[in-house]
Amino acid sequence: MPTSIAAKTLQTPKGPYCSVDELLSLRFAAKDMVLSPKQLSRSLLSGSVRTRFRGRGMEFEEVRHYQPGDDIRSIDWRVTARTQVTHTKLYTEDRERPIMLMIDQRASMFFGSRNCFKSVTAAYTAGALAWAALQQNDRVGALIFNDTEERDIRAKRSRHTVFNIFHELQGFNHQLKSPVAPDDATPLSERLRELRRVTKPGHALMIISDFHDFDSTCEEQLYQLARYADITLCQISDPIERDLPNSGRLQITNGSQRQLLDTGNQRTREAFRERYSQLLESLQATATRLGLGLLELSTEEAPQIRLQKVFGKRPCQ
Repeated sequence: MPTSIAAKTLQTPKGPYCSVDELLSLRFAAKDMVLSPKQLSRSLLSGSVRTRFRGRGMEFEEVRHYQPGDDIRSIDWRVTARTQVTHTKLYTEDRERPIMLMIDQRASMFFGSRNCFKSVTAAYTAGALAWAALQQNDRVGALIFNDTEERDIRAKRSRHTVFNIFHELQGFNHQLKSPVAPDDATPLSERLRELRRVTKPGHALMIISDFHDFDSTCEEQLYQLARYADITLCQISDPIERDLPNSGRLQITNGSQRQLLDTGNQRTREAFRERYSQLLESLQATATRLGLGLLELSTEEAPQIRLQKVFGKRPCQ
């Protein structure tokens, strides 16, 4: 971890809600992060496969005399006809890569047993990535959603856009009141379909969610997106989801019904572990097949610490 970053910028988020001020303070934690294709393919990204760099395309630079070995498809026939000397067009690759953040603030994210709720960890993750994108002069935008609504913020290279993302994110975050989704909740697959509408070729997508309802329809949407964009899945979890503690009989409720959960029962705990393992294995398999990055983040650790390990500048850079 870079020693230049003040310890306070890496403090673990607390509680059920985030604030704009907290997200603004992440600017210092993100100053040494580099969101490049090289970083995205680091081994710390589970299931990652080296991906292609998808820029916006090739930009014309100049015309010069044809040289042996030049691609004949690049010959400038107009200049050649006018000068009677064969000329070739030269292009440079446009390296700009707009960053689009997809941030899940659904009811399932309103849960946490360590430090903060998953929805807050997701907000901090998005905040750090937004600052990192802006500081490397990339355009940044967001698609923020809950169970019934979404907000599309188009990618721009400005602090105003980052502030707008944070204000919208705080609003969605503070709307959360229960971990129980409404009956008319929109599934993740439909949100991914909407993401395809707002994503352009060359975008880098950071999808931040617990992926609790990830299924084959979601994978199909990711397949379509991966054809023209680089994708990193940031999976948010809580320790209890991975391993139910042996705490005896607990009374749980969904707001209208109550039930006893015997956490001392070995089969019950194994069923919880198996459910989470199946979800993670499904995400890892999809990431491998489609060449996506998969980054696991937990409420028990400040997401800035994990992000620094993956996206932090290396001494050789």
